[in-house]
Amino acid sequence: MYFTYKYTKIYYEKHGNNKKVILIFPGWGDNRKTFYKMIDDLKDDFTIYIFDYPGFGNSPIPHKDLTIYDYAEIFIEFIKENKINSPIVIGHSFGGRLIITMSGYYKVKFKKIALISSAGIKPKKTLFQKIKQKTYKILKKIGTILPYKKRKKYKDFLLKHFASNDFLALPQTLHKTFINIVNEDLTKYLINIKTETLIIWGENDESTPIKDAYKMNKLIRSSGLVVIKGASHFCYLEYPGYIKVILDEYLKGGN
Repeated sequence: MYFTYKYTKIYYEKHGNNKKVILIFPGWGDNRKTFYKMIDDLKDDFTIYIFDYPGFGNSPIPHKDLTIYDYAEIFIEFIKENKINSPIVIGHSFGGRLIITMSGYYKVKFKKIALISSAGIKPKKTLFQKIKQKTYKILKKIGTILPYKKRKKYKDFLLKHFASNDFLALPQTLHKTFINIVNEDLTKYLINIKTETLIIWGENDESTPIKDAYKMNKLIRSSGLVVIKGASHFCYLEYPGYIKVILDEYLKGGN
């Protein structure tokens, strides 16, 4: 099924048929399919909606560059149009970033929140990263004086040597959207989240470091933290049985 808001089209699926509703928000570049095991575990007790973001899965590339606020408004409108009242929300990585924006900035009311290895806290740049960024900016300016025919080749050379693998894996039409998202620090919104929140994190997460989990736990007043030993950024795929036990306890009446 598809939902369109301001010319941005997203694909979504609905599983189960219960009054209690869960919205699942995958990570950046991910899609609904990696959550099918979690959905199977929950669909008997909930109605579950899961989404492909613009440019991923079955959703077409957006017609314009997006910010995290654009994404949030899409799903706020989805909730309104489908008359979903106070849903439970689960977000992994970028999905957590989205939930933080909806709850902490737009003050959307959720019944419960589960953040799995959530993004949203902008890391401080190391000295090496600062030097690398400065060098890239200088070299980028040099490219503007090159003959027009050589500029694209020069730009590709710079990207290959300076851009992250996540950035390079994206189609060019999503590059600015990616930059908009990763440059937005959502730390300031965490203190505004009043909804009961469970934070689940892999002990060995290298994409969103474990220190971010402790910071979120400190700033979100009504929150609890579960750290999964030996797990990485994709703890919900590595330890699905453990995640099932945790979510069953939390979503079906536990605290």
